[in-house]
Amino acid sequence: MNLTELGYVAGWRVLRALPRPLVAAAFQAGADRAHRHGGGGTARLRANLRRVVGPDLPEAELDELVKRGLRSYARYWMEAFRLPALSRAQILSGFRLDGAELLAADVAAGRGAVVALPHAGNWDAAGAWVAATGWPITTVAERLKSEVVYERFVAFREGLGMEILPTHGGPRPAFDVLLDRLRAGAVVPLLADRDLSARGVEVDFFGAKTRMPAGPALLALHTGAPLYVASLWYESDAACASLAGPLPVPGPETGPLDQRVRSLTQLIADRLATGIARHPEDWHMLQRMWLDQRGTGGGTALPSSAAGQA
Repeated sequence: MNLTELGYVAGWRVLRALPRPLVAAAFQAGADRAHRHGGGGTARLRANLRRVVGPDLPEAELDELVKRGLRSYARYWMEAFRLPALSRAQILSGFRLDGAELLAADVAAGRGAVVALPHAGNWDAAGAWVAATGWPITTVAERLKSEVVYERFVAFREGLGMEILPTHGGPRPAFDVLLDRLRAGAVVPLLADRDLSARGVEVDFFGAKTRMPAGPALLALHTGAPLYVASLWYESDAACASLAGPLPVPGPETGPLDQRVRSLTQLIADRLATGIARHPEDWHMLQRMWLDQRGTGGGTALPSSAAGQA
């Protein structure tokens, strides 16, 4: 087991047992140290946030935003490591969703729902909250290079009540399983703000071109399930989210499937941008996002709860 794997193991085994104020202070100190020292991830976060806030924000204010962003990212990891130790009541009280009644109605009606998410706030807390509420939830997880770390992330999320499918290498294609789950009334959240496949749909996002996964749009088009876009952020006492939608899903009369996927994915991108612009410090995007940023070296992918590659 290498040092990275040991770090994750220690996080889940040790940090959950320590007092939260102690752990929170340590993670915030680590975030501030990363801010002072810079580095690739911090530089990419700064470049991404500059796209979000525009060219007119003074550098000093952007620097403060980057600092808050790194603290938010550290809070995500701190809370993720501690999440398995929480009771159902603590999971339910630690997350707030504006629009929960929409999902409740979809699940009750047996039609399920697709939810497109950004890498923001605490998406693991969101998934745990859905499961703790008693709704079926299925998502996909990026297959990491380290099989040990991947298996631990799968076990972590399955332990919270989520069904996790691998992006590839499973007994059935993830997309086919997600179709079945939606038709059975499940909630299917998919991280949708960054394409990992190089086969994504090109969209305009904060004034520049990037690619986003086609999975959320395709699932909605194939099943007729409602499609929402979530905004996620932190408040002092809880992780929070709100839902936009359901989005208008174009019918076959509007054009061929690929055209409908493009238009619906652009609509997802627009809604994601609106939410990120409201809470830019909670957008945890430390990787290259836009096409004009690529080709100058790689970035480490986030271990995602839902890679959105269906």
